[in-house]
Amino acid sequence: MIIGILNGPNLNLLGTREPHIYGSATLDDINAGLAQVAAELGVELQTAQSNVEGTMIDILHAWRGAVQGVVVNAGAYTHTSLALRDAFTATSIPFVEIHLSNVYAREPERHHSMLASAAIGSVTGLGAEGYEFALRGLVSALRRNA
Repeated sequence: MIIGILNGPNLNLLGTREPHIYGSATLDDINAGLAQVAAELGVELQTAQSNVEGTMIDILHAWRGAVQGVVVNAGAYTHTSLALRDAFTATSIPFVEIHLSNVYAREPERHHSMLASAAIGSVTGLGAEGYEFALRGLVSALRRNA
């Protein structure tokens, strides 16, 4: 089983970007931890990060038929991108949405997710460890539904 890990805008700055909100782990730290979890679960990972909405959509299109599911942190595109949601539904790739911070305890514009209604589930506000929960939950759901 191959799982995609897709990260959106500004997540390349993790570790230095507002650590009081997003923590001190870098994206490389998160991906390294996910690689260990993936090995334990017996799955392969493909990771990608882009600050560009269209590039994220292109990545999803390329992953169609190549990955069985995606863990996605779409960053601010979570709240604005119907196009990204449409890319998930058009490719029929099951996904779990992840957010490092509790978006529901932040600014009102962050309280709505354009992706959530198409997602298997979401993990919000648990920091970098939330990625592990999202990966474990996604793999479990995919195996259960296989």
